[in-house]
Amino acid sequence: MKKWIMSGLFFFACAFALVLMFTVPGREHVTEEEQPRAMPEVTLDAAAAEEKAKASCITCHGNQLEGGMGPSLQTIGAKHDANKLYQIISEGTGGGMPAFEGQLTEEEIANLALWLSEKK
Repeated sequence: MKKWIMSGLFFFACAFALVLMFTVPGREHVTEEEQPRAMPEVTLDAAAAEEKAKASCITCHGNQLEGGMGPSLQTIGAKHDANKLYQIISEGTGGGMPAFEGQLTEEEIANLALWLSEKK
């Protein structure tokens, strides 16, 4: 009797493994979803970027971007390039940085990311 139960469980486990192999997405699907969006190409407009920073960033990052609730952004360009900054501003972080994707246009975010990337 035990042999029948064990062989039945083994057969069920093999069948379940086969079903999972063909229904769960593979690595190629997961890596495609995790790739960040490309930053749109914009020409840096420093005055517009500074204005957006004053409107959107100073509450957490300070009047001179010296830090406050959020980290200092005065030398953020030495740590992150424009593409990474674009991703952070767009999507936010889990550590308290909100996503600005719905509040600013992609071009405004890209311009702000370019401006911040020059702060080294």
